[in-house]
Amino acid sequence: MTTLEAIRIALQSLWANKLRSALTLLGVVIGVAAVIAVVTFTSGINGYVAQKIFNLGADVFIISKVSPVVTDIDQFLEGQKRKDITMEDYDAVRAACLHCSAIGASAFNIGGHVKYGEQSMNDVFLRGISPSMAEILDLDLTSGRMLNESDENTRSNVALVGTDLVDNLFPGTDPLNKEIRVEGQIYTIVGVGKKQGKNLFASRDNYVAIPISMYLKQFGAHTSVRISGKANGVGAQLDSAIDEARAILRARRHDLPGKPDSFAAETNDSFLRIWSNLSGTFFIVMIAIASIALIVGGIVIMNIMLVSVTERTREIGIRKAMGARRQDVMLQFLIESSTMALVGGMLGVIFGISFAKGITALIGMPSSVKLWAVASALLVSGSVGVFFGVYPAKRAARLDPIAALRFEL
Repeated sequence: MTTLEAIRIALQSLWANKLRSALTLLGVVIGVAAVIAVVTFTSGINGYVAQKIFNLGADVFIISKVSPVVTDIDQFLEGQKRKDITMEDYDAVRAACLHCSAIGASAFNIGGHVKYGEQSMNDVFLRGISPSMAEILDLDLTSGRMLNESDENTRSNVALVGTDLVDNLFPGTDPLNKEIRVEGQIYTIVGVGKKQGKNLFASRDNYVAIPISMYLKQFGAHTSVRISGKANGVGAQLDSAIDEARAILRARRHDLPGKPDSFAAETNDSFLRIWSNLSGTFFIVMIAIASIALIVGGIVIMNIMLVSVTERTREIGIRKAMGARRQDVMLQFLIESSTMALVGGMLGVIFGISFAKGITALIGMPSSVKLWAVASALLVSGSVGVFFGVYPAKRAARLDPIAALRFEL
């Protein structure tokens, strides 16, 4: 029997017993679909996170009281005990960081209330920023002007707004020089930010930015600020800039030699490493669960192949009587079991990709199909068929041809 003939027999067997075949392949389909969906989501989200969420620029660093990405409760509680980072700390870093091309300060509140006339918006992202933050964050405007040093020094009641506020509070109206109330305080709009779109969690255009001096005056001078720096370059220059800023803050905050920093210094790469560790753990857990489904599917295939051996005992006897060798019979059943598993793998790939793309269409979760994942899934499913088909194939190959010809169900 040729390989193509063995494959044809396997496909005919699957088609002749549709319900049994569906139940046989269910474990493989679920396992492969889960793997494909997880890889598709993980790769899509990783790329999205790198581009949209932690997109600080390769030469930018952030220093904050607590890391923006907290991975355990102990880290969060320890961070809350630290001293606040103050504007005096910011001034010291700005004056002494020789490897920095720009140093900025910022603070924020994610639940602000903004009102214009009878219209209002809740859960607005309120930012207090120094003028240099525009350069560090690559903030662009569609109209108006940026906040400047004069606004900062005089604590001017001026603001930049995102396009969400323009669309909701000023439909069909030029917002420049209009007055809005931010948590009850009046501000004049001097600039409108360029549309940035959404990230995984919320719109990036739902914000009001005001001078940080005014932010601290309105929302409390005891708010810890975040220091952002832009180095003169990447690599060694970025490391030098971070080291300078760390040395200044450690001296000001009286951090003892040999003790860890009483603040967090992060870069885009460090954020991505943290995210990769988290997503990698999730990926491993999901692969382990999918592996269980594949093992169960393999066991079911093995049982069905054992039934097939019993049903086709006389056929095996005839083949052996006509000169078929043990390895010929064994190869036939291995091809059939691997073909069954491959069909399940292909169905799993289709269902996995369809599920991932369906979720993307419904809620916008990013996904990215990887060819290596598809190839690996098909290879694994085929290997499952071969592995769990060995025992039934050996059992078929060892049948005595005379006993097989006499066999009756």
